[in-house]
Amino acid sequence: MQSVFGTKVSALEPAKRRRSYTRLFLLLGAAAAMPLSVYALNPSVPPGSNFNMTYWELQLPIGSTGDPTTESSSALQNGYENFSYFFTESGDGAMVFKDPGVNCVTTPNSAHCRTELREVNPSDGSPASWSPNAATNRLKATLAVENAGGKTVIGQIHIDDSISSKPVCELYYDSSGNISIGVEQTRSGGDEVLTSLGNVPVGTQFSYEIEYSGNLLKVAINGNFTTLSTFSLDAPNSYFKAGDYGQDAEASDVHFFALTIEH
Repeated sequence: MQSVFGTKVSALEPAKRRRSYTRLFLLLGAAAAMPLSVYALNPSVPPGSNFNMTYWELQLPIGSTGDPTTESSSALQNGYENFSYFFTESGDGAMVFKDPGVNCVTTPNSAHCRTELREVNPSDGSPASWSPNAATNRLKATLAVENAGGKTVIGQIHIDDSISSKPVCELYYDSSGNISIGVEQTRSGGDEVLTSLGNVPVGTQFSYEIEYSGNLLKVAINGNFTTLSTFSLDAPNSYFKAGDYGQDAEASDVHFFALTIEH
């Protein structure tokens, strides 16, 4: 008798042997096709040790009225955590963003709480601002929304603050797992057009990409791209944001497993 990975095959039964090998190869093929985690996240370290924080600063839902606390890129790189709002998940190493929904400090231009990263220049930590006409402006993330509250923004492109207080687009996830993106038609805002992008059940890991390159705005959920109109925005200088920006008075909880910016 011969043994193949624990399967005994008789040398006197070639037909059975062929069937056994076939079953073995099918089993190995199925195992190879199974999704495996490629994110080597350490649950024992702060987010800045698992993720590249040279591109980000963090806005928290605390601080003085109209002036939320912001933690710099260098603070994030050096291990900043806040166990109420921003920390490493002890089980899988995800970067956790929590939004309290109420009793928080907001910016002057928003009534909503947020725990959210804002793009900065990796060279010096100053606020980033790039042209949508450039060849590559891309935000990529893998995440799971553990609790959306009613609805939360998990990624966005924001117009340069010197131009407008409005976003180019916001990627929404609601309590039913519905994903949509809203694009402003003008720089003054208030005329957002929503596009549905599908459904991912709450607590399920998925990926997104938001790209504004060559004056073309695109979004993808799990690799399925949609091209979006930018109406009368006229390619304003912009920057990326990512995290948990709640849209109502309910707490929310978003876990990131990968987050990158490409320029």
